[in-house]
Amino acid sequence: MVKIRLSRLGTKGRPFYRIVAIDERDKREGRPLEYLGTYDPKFNPARFELKLDRVQAWVAKGAQLSATVSSIVERAGKGAA
Repeated sequence: MVKIRLSRLGTKGRPFYRIVAIDERDKREGRPLEYLGTYDPKFNPARFELKLDRVQAWVAKGAQLSATVSSIVERAGKGAA
C-alpha cells in the first residue's frame, strides 16, 4: 500500500521534511515514488509547500495520508480557498 508521509532531512535541532508518496514497507528515508512537497516546522507558523493536485491523485489511487500530512493538506486546502 502507498502512504503519503514525511521524510526527514535537515540537521540535529533543525528538522526539515519532504512530503513523499512511498510504499509503506520502505524505510522512512527510502526511495519515494514521488516528491509531493516540503514542510518546515521551525517557522511560526510552520511553512509548507504542497502539490495538492498530485496528493489528490494519489489518494484517488488508494494512498493513505499520515496524521501529520493529513493536517498539512487540510491547512493547504483552507489556504487555497
